[in-house]
Amino acid sequence: MSERGDRAEKLFYEGYNCAQAVFCAFSDVTGLETEEAARLASSFGGGMGRLREVCGAVSGALLVLGAVRGYSEPGVPEEKKRHYETVREFARRFSEEFGSIVCRELLAGAGATVAVGGDPEPRTPEFYKKRPCPALIRRAAEIADGMIGRE
Repeated sequence: MSERGDRAEKLFYEGYNCAQAVFCAFSDVTGLETEEAARLASSFGGGMGRLREVCGAVSGALLVLGAVRGYSEPGVPEEKKRHYETVREFARRFSEEFGSIVCRELLAGAGATVAVGGDPEPRTPEFYKKRPCPALIRRAAEIADGMIGRE
């Protein structure tokens, strides 16, 4: 259990998408207000707008890593190399634990329905029971927290 993981999971239960829940849990670290962080991460829920591609929790965590440890200058190959290594390390850790970083694979592996596109499902108790998302969100936040030096 971690404070950051608790916060991310709580935000998901409040109605934020997976990416928003993780990214907003780090608002104090990124310096962004929750509203701004939520807006920036809004496209990445549902594996990028319900395309079921890269898991929103992973995208949210990578946004955190970019905000805290990313590079901003175009001509810095060593910084770019280090940052991409960080991204791959996060993906490795998450994938080792859950078997994938792809939303549709994570949902299918948990026995959840995998619908591409369409409207988001209503957040009901049944919705939460059939999804692995809370655990994925919690763990993505914990891994990112550790990687930014807060383990």
